[in-house]
This record gives sequence, C-alpha cells and structure tokens, in this order.
Amino acid sequence: MKRAAIIGCGTIFQVHLPIIVANPEIELCAVCDNNPAVQEKLPAAAKAVPFYTDYEELLEKEHPDVVHLCLPHYLHVPVSEYFASHGVNVFCEKPVGLNTAQAKEFVEFEAAHPEVKIGICLQNRLNRTTVELKKIIDSGEYGKVIGCRGFVPWFRSKAYYDEQPWRGQLETAGGGCMINQSVHTLDLLYYLCGDIDAIHGSVNQLADYGIEVEDTVAARLHFANGANGVFFATNCDYTNESVQIKVACEKASFLIEDDALFRIDADGVRTKLCENEKLPGAKFYFGASHGILINKFYRAIENNTDDYIHVRDAEMSIRLIDAIHASSKAGHPVAP
Repeated sequence: MKRAAIIGCGTIFQVHLPIIVANPEIELCAVCDNNPAVQEKLPAAAKAVPFYTDYEELLEKEHPDVVHLCLPHYLHVPVSEYFASHGVNVFCEKPVGLNTAQAKEFVEFEAAHPEVKIGICLQNRLNRTTVELKKIIDSGEYGKVIGCRGFVPWFRSKAYYDEQPWRGQLETAGGGCMINQSVHTLDLLYYLCGDIDAIHGSVNQLADYGIEVEDTVAARLHFANGANGVFFATNCDYTNESVQIKVACEKASFLIEDDALFRIDADGVRTKLCENEKLPGAKFYFGASHGILINKFYRAIENNTDDYIHVRDAEMSIRLIDAIHASSKAGHPVAP
C-alpha cells in the first residue's frame, strides 16, 4: 500500500480525492493547502487525515510515497522537484511549465532522477475515444492523416478570475485559455496526428475582464506528414460546450464530440464507434479518465514500469502554446 498526500485543495482536488480514497492500495495520509480556512470545507475523507499549510512540514512528518500536486501553475515545477529530490513520487496536474524553457528544465530534471516517477495528468489521452482513434490512425487502415481540427468552446466568467487572481496573471498562470483550458486538446492533436513543424496563430482578449492572459485563440497547424489542422479555443462562449476533435484520413474521417467517437464515411454516413465514461456533475467537461490515469501511475510504481505519462511526453504541449503566442506577435508561422 502506498501513502499518498494531496498538495492543494482547490477545484481539481475534488477530482483526485475520491479516486485516491476508492483505491484500496492507496492510503491518504495528509492534505495540504496554504490557506487554513479551506480545512473547514473539506470532505470527510480529507478531514480524517492531518492537514498542513506547509508542504515541507508534511514531508518531514508524514513521509508520503506519492504526492498529488493540485496547485496553481507556477508551483508545479518547483514543488514537483522539491518532492522528487527527496525521493517522493509525484503525480502533477498539467501544465509542466509556464513556458518552454521551464518545461525543458523539468524534462531534464526528470531524466536526472530516474529513481522516482513523475506522472503528468494529461488524462484525456486515456479516454476511450482517444484510445480507439489512436489505434485506428496507427493501424493505417483508413490511410494517412490529411487534416484535423480541435475546437474548445468554453466559458469562464470574470468571477472565475476574481476568485483566484493567479489565473489571470502571466507570471502565475503562464497564459489563459490555452495553458489552462485547452492544453489537453492541443496535446491530443499532436498525440494523434504527429509532429507539427509550423504554426500560424492569433491570440486575443475578447472579454473585458482586465486580465493579462488570453481568452480566445485560433491557429493553423502544419504537420510534418503534410497534414493541415486548425485549432480554436475560447473562454467567451455562453456555456461549456463539448470539445470537438476531428481527424480526416484518406478513406474516412473521425469525430470526437459529446464524449463519443464517430466514423464518417465518404458518403457521409456516421457510425458511433465508442463512448467515453462521463464525469457526473457540473465539471463533466474535465472527462472521467483521471481515475484510469492515476491508478495506472500507481501500478507503474508498484511494478516499476514506465507505463505512465512522463514530463517528456507533456513538453510539446507547452512548446505549441509558446509557438502560437510567438506567431501571433510576429504575424507569420513559426516552428514549435
């Protein structure tokens, strides 16, 4: 049995906690947040274990085998490296850095510390729809990929940024709708369709929120295999709608929408191939694959395998985001 602690008791904490508690091979040993007031609002399972406001004190007193980092973006790398350097395995929420330079440094740190495992939460790679589409593309049954698109039409209110000011600041968030909301979709376009050698992007603020980060972005992607793609994300929709990913192959197209994967044949006939497990409640758009990924990470620790999402696997998503920003400023395509 592995002793686990959660660092950060915000929104995503509510996703990690029940997964840890439900796994009989994991013992929740402590939780931590720098705001002591959150302790009163914690679920019963979290109130049943020691609460800390200092993660260094938690490490000294509890000696966890694994820590789950559910922290603001700017803390991901330094806190991950702190625990890993003390021999603790880390399961860290996305992103893996505020920018490409920090992500690269994190990759180098991971390579220098093979004695511990650092898992990154890009859980949508393990959605049933993603797994099936990846299998189809890699099989070559429908020919090569010739195009793709990824749309993320979501909504974030001004109150969302006012409640947690770090979300709207470049120094603490690293960006807006790309690094916070649609990083998963960018990651999947790369993961499914291959290397991207050029990006032409446009980054905008359409909402009058007085924040530093972008709320809307559009980009054209050119893949090394010759395919073309388009990416669009916004926090200015009227609600949180389904993420849409479409991949066109030579013999058919495939669409992930409303948590289902469809094959669209040349004659337009649409066939449902599979459907994701859905997360109940208002946060349904997070997807339900956190549990699959977290349990997979613990099996990798137990069996000492590399079967989890590494820092090096997640670096490209940050490089793509930086390239879109750079292209928007330059007014022409750039390489990630």
